[in-house]
Amino acid sequence: MEDLGPWVADHIPGASGDLQIEQLSGGSSNLTFRVRDGEHDWVLRRPPLSHVLATANDMKREYTVQRGLHGTDVPVPEVVAFCDDESVIGGSFYLMERLDGIVFNDASDVAHLDEAQSLAATYELMDVLARLHAVDPEAVGLGTFGKPTGFVTRQVGRWSTQWEKSKQRELPEIDEVARILAAAIPPEGAASIVHGDYSFNNTMFRRDEPARMQAVLDWEMSTLGDPLTDVGMVAMYWTEVGEMMWAKREHPQPHRANAGFPTVDDLLERYATSSGRDLSGIDFYRALATFKLAVITEGAHARIAGTGDAERAAVTDATVRQLASMALDAAKGLNS
Repeated sequence: MEDLGPWVADHIPGASGDLQIEQLSGGSSNLTFRVRDGEHDWVLRRPPLSHVLATANDMKREYTVQRGLHGTDVPVPEVVAFCDDESVIGGSFYLMERLDGIVFNDASDVAHLDEAQSLAATYELMDVLARLHAVDPEAVGLGTFGKPTGFVTRQVGRWSTQWEKSKQRELPEIDEVARILAAAIPPEGAASIVHGDYSFNNTMFRRDEPARMQAVLDWEMSTLGDPLTDVGMVAMYWTEVGEMMWAKREHPQPHRANAGFPTVDDLLERYATSSGRDLSGIDFYRALATFKLAVITEGAHARIAGTGDAERAAVTDATVRQLASMALDAAKGLNS
C-alpha cells in the first residue's frame, strides 16, 4: 500500500502521508485495516483480493449509506474519504473513523454482561433496527440507493440463481425451499433502508455502557427494500437464544451466555413494539434468511473444496446441509 500515504496527504486536510497500517480482518468478505498517521486513527475498508459478489464488495455503497445516516439516530462511524481509483491500492476503498467498542461476536464477548445488561443490549439491537427502518431515505439523500419495487422477488431469484452457480452437489431441500419461496412472495409494503446482514456480529457496543450500541457496521449488503428481510435475518441467527449466532465458532461456547438473553419470540415482539410493524408474516422472511445463508455458505464450501482442505470442506458441507434442513422446516408452513 505504498501509494496510500500520498493519496491520504492529498485528499484529507491536515493528514500526513506517513502511515502505520495494520490489517484487522481478511477473507472472502471485505478487508479491514487500521490506518494511523500520528494525529488520526482510521479504519480502511476495501474489497477482498479475489471478488466474490460485486454487490457484496461495493465500497461506494458502504460509504454512501453511512454518510447518509451520519447525524441520524442510527449510530454509524463517520466516513472520511472515498477512492474509486483502483491504482492506489489495487481496489476501491474508503476511510472512516475508528471506534473503540466491543463486537458481540461470540459468547465470550458477552461474558462480562449481567442478565439485565444482556436483555437491555438485545432490546437495543432491535430498537436500533427499528430506528433504521424509520429513516426516510429521501431525507438523508438515499432516495435512489436501491430499487425497492420487486425487492423480495428479486432476492428469491438472485439467491436461487446463486445456488445454481455455487452448488457442489444436488440438495433437493434447497430446490424445494426456492420453489416454496417463489410461490409465497408476500404483498409489498413500505420500503426502507435495509442493512442486509444485521445481527450482533455486525454491530459495536460501548465499553463504558455495554447495553448501548456505538455503531452499526458492515453495510456491504445495504439497499432500499423490505425491512422485514432484516428482521428475518436477526431471527434466523438468533434461533433459540443465539444458537446459530454464537455456535460453531473456532472455540464453541454455550449457546446461551446467560439467562438475560431473551427468546426469539421476545426479540421479535420488541421489534414489533418499537417499529409498529406487523410481523404476522415473519415466517417467510425467516425462511428466506436461512435459504440465503445456506447459499452463501455453499459458496464458501466451493472455495474451501478448491483448496483441497478436505476436513474444512466436510465441516462446511455439514453446515450447508443443516441450514438447508432449517430452511425447509421454516418454509413448510408457507405451503398452506
